[in-house]
Amino acid sequence: MHDVQPLIEAVDALADRFRSLPQSKLLGAVPGYGSRAAAALELARRLAALALAAEGGPARDFPDAGAFAVGDQLAVAGHDLAALLAALPEGAEVALPGGPEPVAGVLADAVAAVRGTAALCA
Repeated sequence: MHDVQPLIEAVDALADRFRSLPQSKLLGAVPGYGSRAAAALELARRLAALALAAEGGPARDFPDAGAFAVGDQLAVAGHDLAALLAALPEGAEVALPGGPEPVAGVLADAVAAVRGTAALCA
């Protein structure tokens, strides 16, 4: 079983931060994105795509539910990914578009992405 606790903690902290941001901060631009909410939505979409890959499912659209919902969307996507990765056996790989990657690598990349978005949106 894989240790997904660092991902859960990072996602929860960032999701809580987005849930508490005022509209002016949510809609404020950050480098590379029109708003903090757009950066968080892109992260949620990335985590959801990784979860779908881990599940072996086809790619699906991830909706934009609005700036005020992005914290919840991030939490759901992050927790889904964590649950799927935790259930995979040791030595398993996730079929990504660029080729298979070990679960540990997917997990490390996801944590890094969450922390990167957190730093970008600070």
